[in-house]
Amino acid sequence: MNNREIHAALNYHAGTKHPNGYLMDPTHHYHPSLEPMKFKIYQGTELIALPQPEGSLGMPALQAITADALSPGSERMPTLEALSQVLYYSAGVTKKIDYPWGEFYFRAAACTGALYHIEIYVACGDLPGLPAGLYHYEPQANGLAKLRQGDFRRCLIEASGEEPAVEVAPAILILTDVFWRNAVKYQARAYRHTFWDSGTILSHTLAVCAAQDLSARVVMGFVDEQVNALLGLNVEEEATFALVPVGNAPGLPAPAALEVTPIDYPILPIGGRKLVKFAAIQDVHAASSLHSAQEVVTWRITTPPLEHPAAQGSLIRLQLPTWDELPQDDLGGVILRRGSTRQFAQASIPFAQFSTLLSASLPGSSGGVPADFLDPPGSTMITPYVIVNAVEGLEAGAYVYRCEAQAFELLKSGEFRELAGQLALGQDLAADASVNIYFLADLDRALNAFGNRGYRAAQLEAAIRAGRMYLAAYAQRFGATGLTFFDDAVIRFFSPHAEGMSVMFLIALGKKARRR
Repeated sequence: MNNREIHAALNYHAGTKHPNGYLMDPTHHYHPSLEPMKFKIYQGTELIALPQPEGSLGMPALQAITADALSPGSERMPTLEALSQVLYYSAGVTKKIDYPWGEFYFRAAACTGALYHIEIYVACGDLPGLPAGLYHYEPQANGLAKLRQGDFRRCLIEASGEEPAVEVAPAILILTDVFWRNAVKYQARAYRHTFWDSGTILSHTLAVCAAQDLSARVVMGFVDEQVNALLGLNVEEEATFALVPVGNAPGLPAPAALEVTPIDYPILPIGGRKLVKFAAIQDVHAASSLHSAQEVVTWRITTPPLEHPAAQGSLIRLQLPTWDELPQDDLGGVILRRGSTRQFAQASIPFAQFSTLLSASLPGSSGGVPADFLDPPGSTMITPYVIVNAVEGLEAGAYVYRCEAQAFELLKSGEFRELAGQLALGQDLAADASVNIYFLADLDRALNAFGNRGYRAAQLEAAIRAGRMYLAAYAQRFGATGLTFFDDAVIRFFSPHAEGMSVMFLIALGKKARRR
């Protein structure tokens, strides 16, 4: 790829940096009164109620996080009950609280600003309990709104360049972003949140599928216009960014090509005022779109290997407990109690717990992300850098984590609590946390390999891995939260080792402070 072909992603990333990115308006003001409706609701459609998930998912959370890298070879068809669990534990409403000013809905996965801008659609053949069709998942009702009748999977098979997992999947999830719903608060930087927030959702999706012995794969290579047309989207307001084929049914009759006609069902307005469109989001999304099946096939290439300089000192290996010593909390229960921690206690966590979290979330002996842009599945575009504030058995300081060796390399020792808070836009959460993990990527490498669409892939991989860390933290009874950051200040702190890298995600981990 030449510089012209990757300029859009580089321009967007540079222009949305904190502080004072040139695509950001420093006078922008957000007030909760401007908060949009957090659900997309179709009117006049048939709504199919989904069975409410009850009981456990039957697999410990820590096992499900690592097992989701596997693709069961046996034929497996999702039932309506299984599909309901996947949707509910990925994006469902898990709790509702009534306040004087209205209802507040808590969702299964974390989201920036609790604005819940990610939507999920389902295209399927005939499943046990669900006729073939195109459906929209409506979390507030825990139901599927029928948008099209018939098997439209052929459209997605062709759009994905006949991606093998899509070809044999009896059901395909389609994830979209309603841009304005998040951009109303975060402006053009909200396109980063497209992948941050969908990554945490997908970490749940993959784990729940693993718990039900359903294969699942994240597919980012597809013809954008073709999928958006199937969903009937106004792409200035909402667009597709990922497919997730679920299940494996090679014996299912191949779907025929069906005519894609307009979807005429009206949609409830999401806001009480005119939607504001952010040109920077439209520009980078259009520049990273694919326009033909041949482009998709060309895009889907082997992930170039990470290149790290040789370690300058000794490596500190993870201290992994045996399986019998790990918490066996069921995945469903962990998701239901998961939340973004609002205050950390400045307490330490054991190195064994931290090691377990890293082993479950990052490449090494496990932790592969099944995705079409990561081949083989154990490969990665991400390098974790870490500020350790308080981990029993690990010196306070700054580290790079070497995934291939499952070991830390100390970059500089010292007490960096205050600095960690400053790097996270002055947030006390980062200063009080036991650990801050920064997911860095070599954007030049990613974009030269994948073009502008490599920006989507790098952001999404980081967020899926961070989403797994959320689950691994809560499975071990400590807390986690995603934070924003001063981009260039983070790179300067970890340089010269991190020179030329870019920050994709920041997650803080630690023990939650007790409420007073």
